[in-house]
Amino acid sequence: MTMWVFGYGSLLWNPGFEVAQSALATLDGYARSFCMRSIHHRGTEADPGLVLALDEVAGAHCKGLALAVAAGQEADTLDYLRERELISSAYLEKQLEVRLDSGATVTAVTYVIDPHHVQYCGQLDLEEQAQIIARAVGGRGPNADYLFNTTRHLTELGLPDPDLDWLDARVRALLV
Repeated sequence: MTMWVFGYGSLLWNPGFEVAQSALATLDGYARSFCMRSIHHRGTEADPGLVLALDEVAGAHCKGLALAVAAGQEADTLDYLRERELISSAYLEKQLEVRLDSGATVTAVTYVIDPHHVQYCGQLDLEEQAQIIARAVGGRGPNADYLFNTTRHLTELGLPDPDLDWLDARVRALLV
């Protein structure tokens, strides 16, 4: 059995594991948004940044990539992903069905936000998100770089996200 991982944010451009194949995919019932405060990778506890997470929303759909893990690398990949994604327990690891653009359905390891976690911030408007992203810096660099990389890769994949496109333009304007 192939192990699949659903990528919708930084996993699109920095999976950190050997990807045997990737396919455009859709996850139903979840929306991608900057609904998680980042206190490690893209901000600090004193000045949190924002990172993308999947928020469970009835009727929503998130387009991203299904990433097939190289054979024999499943255990190491899962260990790596847990260290990376579960650093503060704001994400929940789930096995969710995603629909590949080919029509096939696969079960993928997917990291979704815990709406009861202190880092959850699902009610921020886009302008507030832009202000935070423009100033925050964490252990993996500026929050703006995270946004710009994600937006660029979504566009290259033919998966534009209107909210992220707006945030990209607004944060670039704030940084001038």
